[in-house]
Amino acid sequence: MTLVAGIDSSTQSCKVVIRDAETGKLVRQGRAAHPDGTEVHPDAWWAALQQAIEEAGGLDDVAAASVAGQQHGMVVLDENGEVVRPALLWNDTRSAGAAADLIQELGGGDKWADAVGIVPVASFTLTKLRWLARNEPSNAAKVAAVCLPHDWLTWKLSGSTDISTIKTDRSDASGTLYWSAKTNQYRPDLLELGFGRLLQTPEVLGPTGIAGHLPNGAPLGPGAGDNAAALFGTGAGPGDVVVSIGTSGTVFVSAEVSPDDPSGTVAGFADVTGRFLPIVVTLNAARVLDAAGKLLGVDHEQLSRLALSAPAGADGLVLIPYLEGERTPNLPDATGSLHGLTLKTSDPAHLARASVEGMLCALADGLDALIERGAEANRIVLVGGGARSEAVRRVAPELFGLPVLVPPPGEYVADGAARQAAWVALGTAEPPVWSAEPPESYEAVSVPLIREQYKKAANLLG
Repeated sequence: MTLVAGIDSSTQSCKVVIRDAETGKLVRQGRAAHPDGTEVHPDAWWAALQQAIEEAGGLDDVAAASVAGQQHGMVVLDENGEVVRPALLWNDTRSAGAAADLIQELGGGDKWADAVGIVPVASFTLTKLRWLARNEPSNAAKVAAVCLPHDWLTWKLSGSTDISTIKTDRSDASGTLYWSAKTNQYRPDLLELGFGRLLQTPEVLGPTGIAGHLPNGAPLGPGAGDNAAALFGTGAGPGDVVVSIGTSGTVFVSAEVSPDDPSGTVAGFADVTGRFLPIVVTLNAARVLDAAGKLLGVDHEQLSRLALSAPAGADGLVLIPYLEGERTPNLPDATGSLHGLTLKTSDPAHLARASVEGMLCALADGLDALIERGAEANRIVLVGGGARSEAVRRVAPELFGLPVLVPPPGEYVADGAARQAAWVALGTAEPPVWSAEPPESYEAVSVPLIREQYKKAANLLG
């Protein structure tokens, strides 16, 4: 049996899965927590990775490994490869002003969409570099190289200390604002525009490129951004739109062309196979359910039962779920709000239902945006921690207007990394096709009222 390792270094934790390269069978696994916050020193990721590897039984017997990770995080290194300051993560919104300035300086969102397929918001790496240059000039002066969380972890696993040997992949590079998925090239002019000078950037590898080697000599795959890895891990096909409900909410699909959306709603990322990955991202997803459960004093199972006991549309109660600002729409300073609160709707069931509907409405808006930019959408593949809620599974088809498939709970980002590692280890022209348990299927009559109420309430925010 040829074994491969897939690693998912997410916002909240590190997961390691060891799988059979040919069948995908899970052999063993491990995990470790990450610290909370929007600013984390990369050493914490490294410590968690070592703990997760140990729990998974080590990597000595694997034929290849690959790392997927949270996107956009700004990891800045000095000329000796030392971390200059803690990484600013994707969900850190302090660079919102920098994003607005960059849009203006290049001449508008359409210029950015044409250049790199995405429009600046606070999530992206270049906006954080601009913030660093303006607000921490002494730290900025020390920076010789910039990379992303998965790049840095792959480099650490390789044992190298030379910043010129850091490698990345198309999917993660496409979320920096200074690399174009359409041309497969860096845009050093945009990096210089954002930071004020050029920096060492990782070499961008193809789908089966070698980013280094483990101590046992096994190759390290190019890795991936978490969403691209999740798509690869689910085995989603043409027309399968993946909706992932985790710390963030994401709606994405593999496509032949970049969407080039000047509004910035749809970002034109790359996938792990050489295609594109148009995606819509919200900051508020599963944690909306966490917050509702905390407010009501119930666990997730109880929250789900409460939500399903209330009518569709929650009798007009609408939750706008911008609990930590929002990325799509670009409202970094927004807060959550309740609309339609009456004596009739002032009970736990209505609030539970509104929390589920509000979170899903934001994602359904993302689906609409993908379709408007030409994406094929035949069915929804629902994954992530939020997909474990029965209420989420049953309400989703009412809002999306499409059949909803829910695969068995799994570590789909880590699985996507493992599948990439298998592709590298086996040396095949196409990635291996792994068997999987059949998904649960949910269908329901669309309920337009829910989204109409949501849109009316959201429009009050301007």
